[in-house]
Parts: sequence; C-alpha cells; structure tokens
Amino acid sequence: MDQKLTVNGERLWKSLMDMAEIGPTEKGGSCRLALTDLDREARDLFVDWCKEAGCTISIDKMGNIFAQRPGTDPSLPPVAAGSHLDTQPTGGRFDGVYGVLTGLEVIRTLNDHGIQTRHPVEAVCWTNEEGSRFAPAMVASGVFAGIYDLEYGLSRADADGLTMKQELERIGYAGDQPMGRPLHAYFEAHIEQGPILVEEDIEIGVVTDAQGQRWYELELVGTESHAGPTPMDRRKDALLGAAKVVNLVNEIGLANAPLACATVGMLNVHPNSRNVIPGRVFMTIDIRHPNDAVLSKMDEAVREGVREIAEQSQLTFDLEQIFYYAPVYFDETCVAAVDAAAKSHGYTSRPIVTGAGHDACFVAHVAPTSMVFIPCIDGISHNEVEDIEPAWSTAGANVMLHAMLAKAGRSDG
Repeated sequence: MDQKLTVNGERLWKSLMDMAEIGPTEKGGSCRLALTDLDREARDLFVDWCKEAGCTISIDKMGNIFAQRPGTDPSLPPVAAGSHLDTQPTGGRFDGVYGVLTGLEVIRTLNDHGIQTRHPVEAVCWTNEEGSRFAPAMVASGVFAGIYDLEYGLSRADADGLTMKQELERIGYAGDQPMGRPLHAYFEAHIEQGPILVEEDIEIGVVTDAQGQRWYELELVGTESHAGPTPMDRRKDALLGAAKVVNLVNEIGLANAPLACATVGMLNVHPNSRNVIPGRVFMTIDIRHPNDAVLSKMDEAVREGVREIAEQSQLTFDLEQIFYYAPVYFDETCVAAVDAAAKSHGYTSRPIVTGAGHDACFVAHVAPTSMVFIPCIDGISHNEVEDIEPAWSTAGANVMLHAMLAKAGRSDG
C-alpha cells in the first residue's frame, strides 16, 4: 500500500464548507430537507463538482445519484462510496454530507495522481436518508437494495401530502435508470454520531455491524372534554396514556442496557388546547439493539405494554410498525480493508458498532459493504452544533481512499 498517497484534506474541507452554505441555520448547522429546493441546490452543486472531475452522472428512479469514474475494465462492477445530502430540520454540516464528499475526494485524488483502477469508482448520493420529510428513513437505498418496491418508495408522502415522485419530478431529479445494479463493494464514511471515538481519543472507527431497528407509529384515542367540569376519575385522557407510554419505552431501553436504545421522538396532541382534555395523541416509538432476539423481546414488551396502558386508561389504540431491519453484519473483506488502511497510516482505530441507521445498512443486503467512522465533537449529531476537526475529516478520507483502492485494484502498476 502506497502510504504516501493521501487526499487533499484542505480541498475536502473547503467542499464541506461550501456545501454548508446551502441551507445554513442560525446556530451554524444545516437544514436541507429531502427533495426541497435547498436539496436540489445541494444536488446540483455535487453533480457540477463530479462533472468537473470527469465523472459520468446517472440518476435512478428514486433520485439516487451515481457519479462514475471509469475503470480500465468496463465489464467490472464499480466500487462505490457515498451517503446523503439531506439533513434533519436542525441538522449539522457533516452528517451524511461527509460521506458523499469523501467519495468525491477519493475520485479527485485518483485524478490528481493519474491512478487507474480496474473497477470503476463511484461517488453516490442517496435520496431521503434522514426520513425527516418522508418516512421511513433510507427509503431510496432500500428500494435500490430490493427492501422496498419502487411504487412504495415513490408514494411516500410528506405532511402536506406531496409524494416523493411528485417532488423528484418538481426538482428535476426523477431519473430514468432502473433500480438496483451490481456493486463490487460499497463503503460509507460518516461521523460517529456518538461519544466513543472522541472520548477514547481514537481517530478511526472500523464499523463491523449495525444495530437492528424498529419504528412504530401509535395513535391513542380517548374523549375530549372540558378541563373544568370533568371529574378526574371519569376522564379518558389520551395524553396521560401517552405519558405512560413514554415511560414504558424508557423502561424497556433501560431494561436492555447497555446496548439498547428506546425513544419517543414525536408527540402530536389533539386538540392541543389549554382547557380541553386531550382526546387523541399521535406518537412515534424507536427501539434499537444489535441482537435481533433481544430486539424481538423489546418489540413484544412495547406491544404488550401499550395494550395494557390503553386498557387501563380506557383508550383505544392503533400501533403500527412502519420500519424494521435486523442487525446488519458488514462484509469481512471490506471491514478488513478499512482496518488495514487505518493501520497503514498509523491512525489509532478500534472496531465499533453503529447505533444509527445508514444507507450502508440496506446496501449491505446486495453488495459487500463496510463503513468508516470519524469522531465528532462531544459525540453530538442531529444538532446544529454538530462539529468535527479538519484532521479527522482528512484521516477518514485517507482510510476510504486506500480501502477503495484495495477493492478497485490499481491497473497502472
């Protein structure tokens, strides 16, 4: 491995900062919800940069963008790297974006040094990874991997009833390429979104597997009534039931610690009036664990607990699981390529499990896959103050460069 071959860290950092100028927030973060005009601007900039780097652009029917640098053997499938450009409403500058622009930086570095690879090399931007505007998350990479069918993906609607199909057409990213095609390997660079690497002062996380996840939507229905005349023992208070569910979910997470996570992230109360007992509450539940058997037990606890709470509170309920994937174990050869690349540069590294969902988790169903983690300051992500050090950005990109080269194969000697 040519240890002298490194990315241009300053160029990568400038690209990150230039992209952050699209949809900036007051506290220094980013807001580019999927398939909005701001997302289109980010996509346009990425495509322009890729064309300048000599890439051929193709876009599939879910709007996923593939920027390909040719290999010397056009019959071989590409080695790809990517992530997403969409963000949370109050997101950071690096979540997802770092992985997309690291893929581009690898291509730029290969160009700088005139390096030819046997396999084509691609930078990828996946659509709607966050799931903030269109649920569920990672839906476009899920369609690519055959987890969801195309009709399901395109029919996902936002709070205003606009579908992904409509918005892809509106912003000009409804591609004509069919969904899914062979990849020789896929890598995804990402900030850790947790505190382990930064607290242990480690530069690179070699991601071995990913937690399984289940997402639910729950509606609790009671009876709206006046807050004054209605006796306490006669109430059918949907919000009180929701509060009990919040506590239930927290207890399920604690009961399966330290690896479990359990969260209620959204509550919509109806009619949301100060002197009306709430008659209906919509809420979301998110549970995660790296062991699928434990995740199944957590699922049983959620379902049984919600049923009991609704019964005791005299409420009706509708609990629907809208998203599930089992724990993902990444490809051993790709994990080894990341590990070897980190060691060859002398970076401190450790194996790590991702607690977040990533497009890599779905792509792993159809291609050898692994991830590269870099630290983020205080472990904070999905927050405007999310931040990294430029040196960490460079380190992760150097690891990606050599891991991808190991899979793509040099054909220039």
